[in-house]
Amino acid sequence: MSDVTKAGPADRAAVVATVLAAFAGDPAFQYFFGDDPQARRVFAEYLFDLRIDTASMWLIDGGASVALWDPPGRLDGPGLPAALPPAARKRLRAYDVAVHGAFPTTPFWYLGVLATHPEHAGRRLGRTVMRPGLECASADGVPAYLETATARNVGIYERAGWEVTQQLIVDGLDVWIMRYGS
Repeated sequence: MSDVTKAGPADRAAVVATVLAAFAGDPAFQYFFGDDPQARRVFAEYLFDLRIDTASMWLIDGGASVALWDPPGRLDGPGLPAALPPAARKRLRAYDVAVHGAFPTTPFWYLGVLATHPEHAGRRLGRTVMRPGLECASADGVPAYLETATARNVGIYERAGWEVTQQLIVDGLDVWIMRYGS
């Protein structure tokens, strides 16, 4: 069995590479960035950098799968990177407003990113690497939340114990809000 470890600054390149590979065909990434590889990279780096001081990122097998969590109270980070195209920043802001509005006002852990490199898919690494965040939520006595814009992922998350609490349409993009635990 592979070991899950906390991600640190030295893991940035591996985490970013896994996020980019895992989200290559993701409907939300397509909606935000189209086929702009530079914008996708800037955003993946931002997702890592946003959480580096939270000690709530985990990886397995050197980054084959990664889970980037936000503990309660950390959902809203600093502004989006200026290096993103203005249209992408506008779509990201609109998406965040809609999705964050669907989350509870009470404390919860947020699974912002769960990504498994396609070369390692099917090994249940995602389920394993998300476990530490779920354990933190349980220890805090709060639920965990995530959102996905990939219909196929809904069933995968449901088999891991998550439940759909709401479905939104954000500018034509289907988004499922899911909850785990209390």
